Parts: sequence; structure tokens; C-alpha cells
Amino acid sequence: MKYPKLEKLVDIVKVLRSENGCQWDREQTHTSLRPNMLEEAYEAVDAIDDGNIANLREELGDVLLQVVLHAQIAKDNNEFDIEDVAEELTNKLIHRHPHVFGHTEVHSTQDIIDNWDKLKKEEKTYRKSILDGISKSQSALMSAQKISKKVVKVGFEWDSVESLKECIKSEYREFEQAVAEGNPEKMEDEMGDIFFATVNLARWYKIDAEQALLRANKKFIKRFKKMEEIKEKPLEEYTYEEYDKLWKQAKIMTEEEG
Repeated sequence: MKYPKLEKLVDIVKVLRSENGCQWDREQTHTSLRPNMLEEAYEAVDAIDDGNIANLREELGDVLLQVVLHAQIAKDNNEFDIEDVAEELTNKLIHRHPHVFGHTEVHSTQDIIDNWDKLKKEEKTYRKSILDGISKSQSALMSAQKISKKVVKVGFEWDSVESLKECIKSEYREFEQAVAEGNPEKMEDEMGDIFFATVNLARWYKIDAEQALLRANKKFIKRFKKMEEIKEKPLEEYTYEEYDKLWKQAKIMTEEEG
């Protein structure tokens, strides 16, 4: 037994799902656990971003629990079990790494990525479009980034970054026109076009749009909390000019703190 602790976890989940186990665990389905899978994955990512290794270990355990739970539910339904999951993943990893487990020669990381995409395409012959297989559950920003990367691989790309920037400006002008018309539906459409074009600009400069926005969110939260810390009266009583001054002060202080 190479991994007794892992096997013990599988056995514990089996007990929890049994007649003499936990009622809550027995009542769970793939659908009911869907929010948990997302939440645990996001919490693991937070631990990575925070550089908290102890917390990452705990959060990875929570992610693993979701995998084991889903596998046990499937086993209870006579669909598949954790061994089937492991076997399919093992076969996939071996097949997509012929430069490690086979005789394929690669000379760069890009060669590895290109070969991975080629083998993945061969495996999934049921997909008719290059845009098939994009997760419907991931954030809209991540989906936009994925779509952008996929279509570029077949040559659907702006001829220059300047034309891409002009596209973004054009989308802003169309949004302003929708605002002038007072058309909420068109405003939403045009704002979406602005977002999508901006994601393409990030991709052009090899910037991860999701990470860029996460950093912006964290930066804003840090500065706003500093405003709350140094305010001299309730924020609701600040005028626009006072808010602007307080924000700039908070910005300088957080930058100095690092």
C-alpha cells in the first residue's frame, strides 16, 4: 500500500455515505456539491496568491475531498469510482507527454504546448468547433480570454496592436452612442464589446486578464481600507473633493507600505 493515508480518506468518505454514516453526506449529489467545488477551488487559489503554504495544504485537502465525494457518489450510482478517475487521468498524462513517456523530441516549452494541443484535438474528435469545450461555469473574463487564445491559433487576429487599440476606441464610441440613445440593452452589448476587446489587448501583451483584474481588485481594497483607517469623519460625509484628497493620501501610504 503506497498511499495508506489517501486510501483511508476514500474509506472514510465511503463510510460517511453509507447507511450508518452522515445524513448530510448521503443526501449530496453532483449538483448539490457544485457550489462547494467552486468555493474550495477559489479558496485554494487564494492560498496560492497569499503565499500561505500551510493554508494551501489545507485548501488542497478540501479540493481533494470534493473529488473523492463526487467519485463516491458516482460509485454509489454504479457509474464509476475513484480508481476509474485516476486511471483516466494517468492515461491522459502519459498520452499527452510523449516527450517523457515516448520518443517524441521537443526543443522548447512551446513545442510541448503545441504537441499537447494537437494530441488533445485527436482525443476529442467529437468537437466540431475550436470553441467547443470552453467551460460554461468559469468567469466571463476567463472565458473571453480562452476564446481569444483559441481563435488566434487559427489566424483570427488583428494585423497590429494599433488596430486592436483603435477597435477598443471604436467600441467606446459605440457605447457612448448607446448612452446618448438611452438604450440599456445596447449599452450592455457595447460594454461587453469593450470588455472583450480589452481582454484581447491583454492577451496581445501576454497579460493574464484574470490575474490583472484580481490585482486591481486587491489594490483597490487595500487603498479603500486605508481610507477607512485614516478618515477624520464618516465617509458618507465626505465631498467629492475630500474623497479625492483622501484617496490620493491612501494611495501614497499603501505604496510606501508595499
